[in-house]
Amino acid sequence: MKFTLSWLKDHLQTEASLDDIVETLTMIGLEVEHVDNRAAFQPFTIAKVLSAERHPDADKLQVLSVDTGDGNPIQVVCGAPNARAGLIGAFAGPGTYVPGIDITLGVGNIRGVESHGMMCSERELELSDEHDGIIDLPEDAPVGTPFADYAGLNDPVVEIGITPNRPDALGVAGIAKDLAAAGLGTVITPDIAPITGNGPCPVDVDLSSDGAAEFCPAFGLRLVRNVKNGPSPQWMQQRLKAIGLRPISALVDITNYVTFDRGRPLHVFDADKVAGNLAIRRATGEEEFLALDGKTYKPSSDQFVIADDNGPESLAGIMGGEESGCGLDTVNVLVESALWDPMTVARTGRELGIITDARYRFERGVDPAFNMPGLDFGSQLVMDLCGGEPTESLCAGSIPEPDLEIDYPVSEAERLTGAAVSSEESAEILTRLGFTVTGEGDVLRVKVPGTRPDVHGKADLVEEVMRIRGINNIEP
Repeated sequence: MKFTLSWLKDHLQTEASLDDIVETLTMIGLEVEHVDNRAAFQPFTIAKVLSAERHPDADKLQVLSVDTGDGNPIQVVCGAPNARAGLIGAFAGPGTYVPGIDITLGVGNIRGVESHGMMCSERELELSDEHDGIIDLPEDAPVGTPFADYAGLNDPVVEIGITPNRPDALGVAGIAKDLAAAGLGTVITPDIAPITGNGPCPVDVDLSSDGAAEFCPAFGLRLVRNVKNGPSPQWMQQRLKAIGLRPISALVDITNYVTFDRGRPLHVFDADKVAGNLAIRRATGEEEFLALDGKTYKPSSDQFVIADDNGPESLAGIMGGEESGCGLDTVNVLVESALWDPMTVARTGRELGIITDARYRFERGVDPAFNMPGLDFGSQLVMDLCGGEPTESLCAGSIPEPDLEIDYPVSEAERLTGAAVSSEESAEILTRLGFTVTGEGDVLRVKVPGTRPDVHGKADLVEEVMRIRGINNIEP
């Protein structure tokens, strides 16, 4: 699980340093595996092309005079078709490592002309696959300043290892909640306002087939009409790129963003490509399905699909289909937020050899209570970024209510770890983690939230109390 520091601070108000955050994460069981401080981007400078003359011995090359902000123009040989006098872009001088081409620059000699560095494309900085020309910045880009500061590439990226028992930490909001419980700040995750739609969702959802209701307890859906799909905003693209995802379009990027921001996978269908209503059903075993990864699958009869009148449109809980996928021509979009049986999703993904961010979360368990708020969150982002008019939401099935309550003798902490923790401190820690605690004295009554499907008994509660209190506080 990766996230950037600024992304974390959308959910956590804290004055803690990056080092303190990293140390605390590891101490509370979210072990930090890597921190990228984005130092690789620091050598790149915003520079302006003062002049561009044809190379004397190569028709497709130009000799540029480049101002890097220090008053001493630098000569650069460049083959980019958009290189011109007045262009402002990203410059890399001799000694700079350029990640996209895996080369450390030196002073070159190109067809008899010295070149002291290069003007870079987005692909050379691994910002995108764009390589048709060098980066072309607005006229007001501050020449001589670090390109990383201007482009938001100075935001550290933290990667933590997630154990199978921590699905709540598969969203940045959940990580922030854990850090706040450990005393590192205050949760400031924005509330999600319910959306009042215009009229009912015209597409219904059928859960009546064999095993569908058990596999899919609840399926939320909303139509948003008259959207205008296109590139997602720069801030969203930067965050997705930082964690290793390739931006595709606003509608697709929104689903990826919500997956990592809140741990809630969503899916979007092009509504004009959906025939009739949707049904959750077993595959026939004979149907072929073209998935969004470009591969064709033949799900077996014990695997579930989301189907319309044309056949399977999605491998439920794992991956959507190419036929109903959203593109730049999408005008009407169906936003889906559903709950799936973890074991069935895990088995289907294993049998078909498909690993996706959605499968990774559903097979560990997502928060049932966030199903419909997650739909509202995704729908609001669609409207904010693509416009459109929403219908009312539809919820087929019903949202399961967490009902596990555990009698927790506070003496268990000392029995299992050797460290005595008072009833008051135990209750305070568990409450900060989202558990509902009643009673007082030697035995507390603890209700487990839907965010923590890994907590089953009193030993699990001891673990929660001790990891937040600090394993380092246990005497040898």
